[in-house]
Amino acid sequence: MSARGNPDEAVDLNEGIPEEELLYELADLFKVFSDTTRIKILFALMESERYVADIAEAVGATQSAVSHQLRILKQAHLVKFRRDGKNIAYALADDHVRTMLAQGMSHICE
Repeated sequence: MSARGNPDEAVDLNEGIPEEELLYELADLFKVFSDTTRIKILFALMESERYVADIAEAVGATQSAVSHQLRILKQAHLVKFRRDGKNIAYALADDHVRTMLAQGMSHICE
């Protein structure tokens, strides 16, 4: 039955809602965006890959703090890395991350 009580307009209210497990995964992904340092790191990686020291300088944080945040971003599959000798270079994992950041900025700037 619809909200107006007309049985001819019956609607499945759960239609279009993903499975509970997917909702938890999405909520966990959005939690990663709740920290401004992590968002700064993602923006610092928008153009190209960077080393931890360069990211730390760009976002105004210590290398230790940046490494901690990069670990969280890596676990969320938002960044990828490659070893370069003793150094590790980080980059955005894929274009989805760029799109999420761009869409988020577009949404708040409306």
